[in-house]
Amino acid sequence: MAENRNFKYTYRAPTEEERREIEAIRREYSAPETGADKLDELRRLDERVKRLPKIVGLSCGIVGVLVFGLGMSLVLVWERLVGGAVTSALGAAITACGYSLYKLTLKRNQKKYGKQILALTEELLNAEENKDR
Repeated sequence: MAENRNFKYTYRAPTEEERREIEAIRREYSAPETGADKLDELRRLDERVKRLPKIVGLSCGIVGVLVFGLGMSLVLVWERLVGGAVTSALGAAITACGYSLYKLTLKRNQKKYGKQILALTEELLNAEENKDR
């Protein structure tokens, strides 16, 4: 009896959707371009500089408004005029400090990460100038 040793091959091109999926997976495993990697790092550092001051400033403002509202409630609902006035004044002072704390924290973070950010921007700008030549 003769053995059938035929080779059968079928080719099917990937669809457009499959091609996009394949390219996305390939991008995950390929080495990133140096410029894109440094730009991502620059964006992360910039976000790190700005995130904490926003949180501090907003938290201070929210707490201040809540304390102010407590003072108003003391005056209007429980008729505690002196205690309510003092509590409202304290809440207004806390709210007013929110922007100052935001600026103070922002300056501190800019000082902390400034050298890294300036070095990255210098690298990226020099790379761009060399690319144009």
